[in-house]
Amino acid sequence: MELYGLFGAGGFGREIMPLVRDMLIIDSQGSIGKELVFVVEGLDKEYNANGYRVISDESFFSLEGKKYFNIAIADSNARERIAQNAISNGAEPFTILSSTATLLDENNIGPGAILCGYTTITSNAKIGKFFHANLYSYVAHDCIIGDYVTFAPHVHCNGRVIVEDHVYIGTGAIIRDATNASIVIGHNAVVGMGAVVTKSVKPFTTVIGNPAVELKRRSSNAD
Repeated sequence: MELYGLFGAGGFGREIMPLVRDMLIIDSQGSIGKELVFVVEGLDKEYNANGYRVISDESFFSLEGKKYFNIAIADSNARERIAQNAISNGAEPFTILSSTATLLDENNIGPGAILCGYTTITSNAKIGKFFHANLYSYVAHDCIIGDYVTFAPHVHCNGRVIVEDHVYIGTGAIIRDATNASIVIGHNAVVGMGAVVTKSVKPFTTVIGNPAVELKRRSSNAD
């Protein structure tokens, strides 16, 4: 038996589970020796969501068979913690790719990505671990995306942009093509919905508006 665990049974998780089902060409009853389950950390009692079992992380790790996992949780710090724990318990990450997503040439995408419907990765992009690209988002040529980065729906990340670890980019945001000099979105930064980013964003900073301007700078452990 192969067990595929999707951490997170909230709204995003319930949107993503059909993509996993379609990728594996199985039904929720576990045909051809595979079962899909939702996994929730510290869950006290098993229940059912959309026809799938919802089990605790402890139960998931204790079940027999080969285990694969992904994480449908927006909080990037939670994704990192869960990923490290799952790997230490012998589970392997798998990528979730919508049938309507487009991947072009010579991209390097780390483990655990979730690429939702109508997302596009063009060519020669380098993307880190556990990247989330929600509906209609795209990453253009020669971009470098770090680990645990989240793109909300309709994010437009144009060419040669650098997005560092744990960045969140809100719905409808646009990052200008870095034609003459790199645009760097610093680690743990937040780009607000609808923002148009025309220059680099400092780490732990939130930017909003068109053109995007700094809203506030959140404290970091290094401050």
